[in-house]
Amino acid sequence: MKQTVKFTLNGENVEIDVSPARTLLDVLRNDFNMRGTKNGCESGECGACTVIMNGKAVTSCLIPVVKAQGAIIETIEGIGTPPDSLHPIQKSFVRNNALQCGYCVPGMIMSAKALLDKNPDPALEEVKTAIAGNMCRCTGYVKMEKAILEAAEEMRKGAYK
Repeated sequence: MKQTVKFTLNGENVEIDVSPARTLLDVLRNDFNMRGTKNGCESGECGACTVIMNGKAVTSCLIPVVKAQGAIIETIEGIGTPPDSLHPIQKSFVRNNALQCGYCVPGMIMSAKALLDKNPDPALEEVKTAIAGNMCRCTGYVKMEKAILEAAEEMRKGAYK
C-alpha cells in the first residue's frame, strides 16, 4: 500500500506516493534524481548519504521516507551547482584540495553545512565532531577540516551566501 508523503526538497514543495518501506535515500536518488546523495553502506556508517533534514545532518539511508512527512530537506544539489553557483563550503573544498574521488564529499559538505548553519564560528574539535560520521578513504580529514574552518571564516565575513 502506498502512502502520500509531502515535504520541502531544496526549497520546493514536493509530494510523492510511495511504499512506506522505502528509505529517504532511495526516494531522493531514484524519484527526485538527487544523485549527489550517495548510497555507500545502507547502514548509516559511512555518511555518504548525509542530507540536512529540519536543520540537522542525517543519514538518509536509515530514514523511512514516511518520516520525511512535512520535513525540510536539503541535498548537495540544493546548496550550489557548478560552475557558477557553488556554496562557500564547496568552493573551499576545491581550493584546499579537500577531495579526491569525491564519493564522500557531498555528505561531508552537508554535515559541514549543518554545523555552520548552527555555529558560524566552530572550533576545530567541533568540526571534527560534526564530520565524524562521514568516512573518507582517499584524502584523510586534515584538508577537509581546514576547508570547513576557512569557509566558516569567509561566511562570517559575509562575502558569500
